Amino acid sequence: MLIQPVVLSGGSGTRLWPLSREKYPKQLLPLIGDDSLLQATVRRVEGLGLGTLAAPMVVCNEEYRFVIAEQLRLMGQPGSIVLEPTG
Repeated sequence: MLIQPVVLSGGSGTRLWPLSREKYPKQLLPLIGDDSLLQATVRRVEGLGLGTLAAPMVVCNEEYRFVIAEQLRLMGQPGSIVLEPTG
């Protein structure tokens, strides 16, 4: 049985202004180290299952899907992106 990690990656980019913006919210920024908060979250999940974890599923809005896909690609991490209909 595989466990499906689900990473919620929404936000409006208003709480960490001026670093975080509407078009580039905090989860996409490297605030601690070289990884973005999204990448750091996916890395934390990687070592948990040792063969029992499916590739992560990232839930985001349509506006961020390409940036998130690129961040996963840069990590060499397979995963799927689910688009939320509303925030």
